[in-house]
Amino acid sequence: MPDLGVLGWAALAVAALVIGMSKTALPGAGTVAVALFAAVLPAKQSTGTILLLLILADVFAVVAYRRHADFRALLRLAPAVIVGMLAGIAFLAVSDDHLVRIVIAGILLLVIAITLLRRHMRRVVEGEGSHRVAAGVYGTLGGFTTMVANAAGPVMSMYFLAARFSVKEFLGTAAWFFAIVNVAKVPFLVGLGMITPTGLLIDAVLAPLVIVSALAGRWVASRIDQTVFERLVIALTVAGAIYLLVA
Repeated sequence: MPDLGVLGWAALAVAALVIGMSKTALPGAGTVAVALFAAVLPAKQSTGTILLLLILADVFAVVAYRRHADFRALLRLAPAVIVGMLAGIAFLAVSDDHLVRIVIAGILLLVIAITLLRRHMRRVVEGEGSHRVAAGVYGTLGGFTTMVANAAGPVMSMYFLAARFSVKEFLGTAAWFFAIVNVAKVPFLVGLGMITPTGLLIDAVLAPLVIVSALAGRWVASRIDQTVFERLVIALTVAGAIYLLVA
């Protein structure tokens, strides 16, 4: 078991709680977990370690919203997402830990900018042509960000909102999207040496926290001020990204 210190384990515990709730109640909050993992663990190892916890939380999200997914939207996204993931694999194969750490920080800042832009977005995806263009742009960016940093949440949320999904369609489509993509990433990250025995031990310790927070997520979501929470998530993610840049 790695000696991460009290603060290190506390940060990972908070990240595990965030992962569960981000999947079942508060989409987009997962960027905080990405920042915390990358701050405590080596950058590449953090990507592999957090992935297995995300998959665990995906199970609860799919079970909760399994009947509400728009599979046509998922098929439309698939080609671009594959291209983005392949680009991410190529980047990880030739990059060292320091560069990956910087890129994770940059991606976090990018997704925060996208999140803020989403709030002010007025245009929506309309017509088959626009759907294809939007699927190409967001799918490619989402594939790359999820492969390199597990940080595609805000990117894909913007696409799903622009597609004018209902709340249940949004949650169901996002649940299936991330479940499929995250499972597909496992063999590549194993091959790149990013899923390690040490990471598996850390996951075993943190898994109960993910399960508890995933089960409690919807209850908590109905009792927390969404605006305050979103602002807190943005502030913490920016702080985490800046820390990764200067550390």
